[in-house]
Amino acid sequence: MRRFAISDIHGCLRTFQCLLDQIGLSKADTLYLLGDYIDRGPDSKGVIDLILQLRKEGHQVVCLRGNHEQMLLNALSKHGLEELQLWLNAGGAETIDSFHDELQTDTFLPRPYLAFIRQLDYYALSDDYWLVHAGFNFKKNNPLEDTESMLWIRNWYAQLKPSVLNGAVVVHGHTPTPRHLIEAQVERLDELPVLNIDCGCVYKDRMPGIGFLCAFEMDSRRLFFVENVER
Repeated sequence: MRRFAISDIHGCLRTFQCLLDQIGLSKADTLYLLGDYIDRGPDSKGVIDLILQLRKEGHQVVCLRGNHEQMLLNALSKHGLEELQLWLNAGGAETIDSFHDELQTDTFLPRPYLAFIRQLDYYALSDDYWLVHAGFNFKKNNPLEDTESMLWIRNWYAQLKPSVLNGAVVVHGHTPTPRHLIEAQVERLDELPVLNIDCGCVYKDRMPGIGFLCAFEMDSRRLFFVENVER
């Protein structure tokens, strides 16, 4: 049984499928998805459909919450124009477009999709890995209590406390990082136990080294990359 982590798919369905094909995902494997399935890219609906289909077929898929899912929930729960505009400006408009005629006037997305988003956990822990969307606030006595930071924190490596991790490695996304820096991080995991696997898939051509969707095989510490094929 293998374990894989992928983050920040952002509506890039075709690229996500290509990456799953490359790693050869089987029902014996466990796939951790670290949030931001929606927004910016062309097919947020299709990404969620594929995740739900994998689960229906018997694949083990652990799905975590990203800040973009939270922005959608905020827009719904707070019923304010400001929260709605924040989400739309951050790629929510593309998510709405992907649902076409299935949009709901009161919930934007059809209820089964909202149910999926609402049940997303903030983090997943094992003996050797802590998985999360953005990171952890190690300034807190218990970093597992700060869920806001799990979705939004950046530039937190200086706070990292390996003693709290007890030998585990933090794997996260949220901050687009060039491919060569991700590859360098893997080589240094024994020195700095943290890995950012967000290779900025949806931002292809914005800067050198990004525009890839990355999968991390957690036991072999092997990286897989697929270039964005949406455009």
